[in-house]
Amino acid sequence: MLQQLVPAFRMTVLLTILAGLLYPGLVTGACQLLFRHQANGSLLIENGQVIGSTLIGQNFTKPEYFHPRPSAAGTDGYDPTASQGSNLGPTSQKLYARMSAAAAQFRKENPAYSGPIPADALTASGSGLDPEISVANANAQAARVAQARHVSSSRIETLVASATKSRDLGLLGEPRVNVLQLNLTLDRELNKQ
Repeated sequence: MLQQLVPAFRMTVLLTILAGLLYPGLVTGACQLLFRHQANGSLLIENGQVIGSTLIGQNFTKPEYFHPRPSAAGTDGYDPTASQGSNLGPTSQKLYARMSAAAAQFRKENPAYSGPIPADALTASGSGLDPEISVANANAQAARVAQARHVSSSRIETLVASATKSRDLGLLGEPRVNVLQLNLTLDRELNKQ
């Protein structure tokens, strides 16, 4: 029996060292060398302070900022420790009530916009922490942001266009706007004037 346990123990130690220490160390080192920003959470730093990540949505409620899509992560939303979707199906009364409330809120906050409300302005993402909104959603909010910041709508639309990310590899996903980055750009560009 000891003849079988000794090789098993040796293999366990060897695989623990290889798969538990060397491989993760090698991958971590390579990521730190080649993709330092991404490997450290894609953090955004202003004046030496971490203000967020380009990968995690934050809640903006002031009229001078673009608002993200709704969040179902945590009790009040936007809780990165409770990333989840709502798991409400298309026939759910709770989902209908939440979307109706979100539509009423969107119309109240954006009275100058009369078109159809973009879907991502009413629905949460699968994680509840999507940092991006559609270009249609951003354009629907542009008039409110322009009015709150006392600038022309065309100026805001230009900033939205410059912040728009195209499809990944030219074909994956949809054009989108990172809300945190756009709001930081608004503060930088419009506070200079």
